[in-house]
Amino acid sequence: MVFSSLPFLFFYLPVVLLIYKLTPLKLRNLFLLLASLFFYGWGEPVYILIMFLSTAVDYTHGMLVERWRSDDRKARLAVASSVFFNLAILVFFKYWDFIAGNVNSLTGLNLPIFGIPLPIGISFYTFQTMSYTIDVYRQSAPVQRNVITFGAYVTLFPQLIAGPIIQYKTVAEQLVSRTENLEKFVSGVRRFTVGLAKKVLLANAIGELWDQALASQSLTVAGAWLGLAAYAFQIYFDFSGYSDMAIGLGRMLGFEFIENFNYPYISRSVVDFWKRWHISLTTWFREYLYFPLGGNRVPRWKWVRNILIVWLLTGLWHGAGWNFLLWGLYYALFMLAERLFLGKWLEKLPRALQHVYALFVVLIGWALFAVEDMGRLGAYLSACFGGAPLASAADGYYLMSYLPMLLILAVAATPLGKRLWDRAGERAHGVLLPVLTLAGLVLCTASLVDASYNPFLYFRF
Repeated sequence: MVFSSLPFLFFYLPVVLLIYKLTPLKLRNLFLLLASLFFYGWGEPVYILIMFLSTAVDYTHGMLVERWRSDDRKARLAVASSVFFNLAILVFFKYWDFIAGNVNSLTGLNLPIFGIPLPIGISFYTFQTMSYTIDVYRQSAPVQRNVITFGAYVTLFPQLIAGPIIQYKTVAEQLVSRTENLEKFVSGVRRFTVGLAKKVLLANAIGELWDQALASQSLTVAGAWLGLAAYAFQIYFDFSGYSDMAIGLGRMLGFEFIENFNYPYISRSVVDFWKRWHISLTTWFREYLYFPLGGNRVPRWKWVRNILIVWLLTGLWHGAGWNFLLWGLYYALFMLAERLFLGKWLEKLPRALQHVYALFVVLIGWALFAVEDMGRLGAYLSACFGGAPLASAADGYYLMSYLPMLLILAVAATPLGKRLWDRAGERAHGVLLPVLTLAGLVLCTASLVDASYNPFLYFRF
């Protein structure tokens, strides 16, 4: 079940919200746990067992860390055991077939390939549960002694399958006591509607242009770049829309989740882009991997090592494929270059050129990210850099057909709309907010009823 589906919007969500508001405060975490398990099990009931196992293991390891607080060696062992278990689950389901296939090809061995479907959202919730025992060990969050409350954290349906990645310490107090009022609920409805509109009205509308470019057997230079622009908009509005919906749902239930996007396409450097894109993931890697490795407070060669490790793992986090490793290495090299010498040179350029540079790097990065077949990737990049005819009549047709949508997407990806809205004043907000919210819900519903194209890109992660 996805948020941008009619069963979720008109069956699951209204029923859950109604029962949740009628449930006594002391039982609300239990209801959230049950409702979240139902949500996750809608399409994959068997994988609920993984959720139970993950919850039980990390709950007990958190208790062990607290029990062995006075013996640091034992406490560290408990943390290591928790991390090992979580990574073992992730490696088995997400990476084993990739590893086994490559080992078999290189060595002639016959390691088994299981072909097990990837559990939805496994990359997100394994990182969340790992953060719990680490936070307890660091004493940045209290141990959770109530297994129901901890289970509600692990399975919390608003951000279970695609984030944001919620660190335990950021919601520890909210799990015990959270503020729920009409103003916060209405704010959640508005934020959810914004996210739904991003996904249904914007991401879905441009996604077919990327699909056409990827499937083209006669790709041109213009067609390749037009396709990359379409994919850049699709993945941004798809994923940021989902994050907005998750934040909105959280508010309806009394939670405040961290922001996950901050207009990344207005960046003027790669470093700036990754401060604005998928903020919860970069925060997680920074706090739980980069800093423990020493961050930048180490000799130069170790710092370079740290950047390479973090970004190669960031690439692997997104998927088991050589293109994802290449994507991670690609960004590692630009991160290093900007911090070592390129950043100072960029600062001397006009801001418009800095922006063009950042968008160019990001668009090529999306090619590495989206095209998983290495042969097809090579052909696509070749087309981008002149290894194909310049343009075709079909490119002109697609450009004119999608030009209005591309212009809307370009404006929507900047803070311009927010600035205009902020200038409108409270009186205008009071009139326009309910009208726009209702109109957004109606348009999204009409689109979902009529359309068959409703992919969700981050399901595979």
